[in-house]
Amino acid sequence: MTDSKTTRLMALEREAEKLRKINAALMSRVERSTDQQLNAFSLFETAIALDQQVRDRTQQLKQALQSLEKTNGRLLQAKQQAEAASSLKSSVLVSVTHDLLQPLNAARLTLSALAEMTSEPKGVALTEQIDRSLATLEDMLRTLLDISKLDAGVLKPEFGPVAIASLFEALEQEFSATAARRNLGFRIMPSSAVVRSDPLMLRRILQNFLANALRYTHRGSVLMGCRRHGDDIRIEVHDTGPGIPEAQREAIFVEFQRGETSAGDKAGIGLGLSIVRRFADLLEHDIRLTSRPGKGAVFSVTVPRTLDPVAIPMREQASVDYRYGGMEGAKILLIENDLSSAEGLAHLLEKWGCDVAVTISKSEALERIHALDGIPDAIIADLHLDNGETGIQAVDVIRGAINTKVPAIIVTADYSAKAASDVSAYGHELLKKPIKPAEMRSLLSFLLAAEQSARL
Repeated sequence: MTDSKTTRLMALEREAEKLRKINAALMSRVERSTDQQLNAFSLFETAIALDQQVRDRTQQLKQALQSLEKTNGRLLQAKQQAEAASSLKSSVLVSVTHDLLQPLNAARLTLSALAEMTSEPKGVALTEQIDRSLATLEDMLRTLLDISKLDAGVLKPEFGPVAIASLFEALEQEFSATAARRNLGFRIMPSSAVVRSDPLMLRRILQNFLANALRYTHRGSVLMGCRRHGDDIRIEVHDTGPGIPEAQREAIFVEFQRGETSAGDKAGIGLGLSIVRRFADLLEHDIRLTSRPGKGAVFSVTVPRTLDPVAIPMREQASVDYRYGGMEGAKILLIENDLSSAEGLAHLLEKWGCDVAVTISKSEALERIHALDGIPDAIIADLHLDNGETGIQAVDVIRGAINTKVPAIIVTADYSAKAASDVSAYGHELLKKPIKPAEMRSLLSFLLAAEQSARL
């Protein structure tokens, strides 16, 4: 009985254990099923939330893009307005500078005629002082014209071989009188080197170096020369001026910044060296300054050497050293629409012994040719006349009318490359206003002498 109960109890325990395992398996299956249902719902909710976030972000992105488009539109409009304003400023500055050069030209011509009439030392000193002031004003106007062209982006370098000797010769003649007037030693060392650069821009750099050195040097001398620097040529200008403190060496290349001057010093307005920096950047020439305060300064520009031949050496009319013969009785036809300039130049030509007929247009010039009692020996014409006429056209018409290729000089306050190119294309000589009387007299004397030799 006992054994039977024991056996039955064990069987029941085994059955209970089996049932517990089955129950546990069923519970586990139910739990897994519930978890899966809950995860699917959670994923569904997450998907809905993400979709809404995507919609929100898309809307925000659209708004940002629309705002960016509006901003770009405003920036484009502002850029166009700035470009238009810059262009207007440059064109106005060019026009104003051109107009200012006209009365300046008349003033210098009249002053030159007055100087020839003045013999008293005091009068000579006064005319020289006025001439120096006018020369300073001329330099400022030319610098402003260069700045306007650089700002407008119309001044582009034209690279080619440049003979250092031709540059140095012209600069020596240009600055010798200034150095003598200031009782300074002035020397330019000769050089046979040829460099690759834009001849006009390189000359402007050296002009400003020399003008700056002579302006600030009160005792001693100014020297310009060349040094070999690897495959390049370094052109240096040395002076014995007050020197430049290290703190000011970068500032002097900024517009309207200049070195310290003493009382009575007629320094510029601080544009020369800023033009130097701008030209050097365009040309990719290295500009250097070394200085010891109280001992002087050295400005230099490094230019690449070249073995290319110089087809046409750079020549400035002012550097021509001819004898002033053949002026007396020469018949000159002057075509100039600016009356003050015409009067000043005519008076100067008459002082040199010329017979001058003054006109303002090609039609009037044709009528006045008879007043010269024959064919003119030379024509001097302004490049820009009234009603769209040009001096080039006037000379061409007059030459055709008299059937003679009379030598012609075109004068202008237009410093553009196009003006120089147009005049050169017709084979005329070009003088830029303000006209330097010595330059005019030298060139006119040469042309008259050459024309007289051709007729013989």
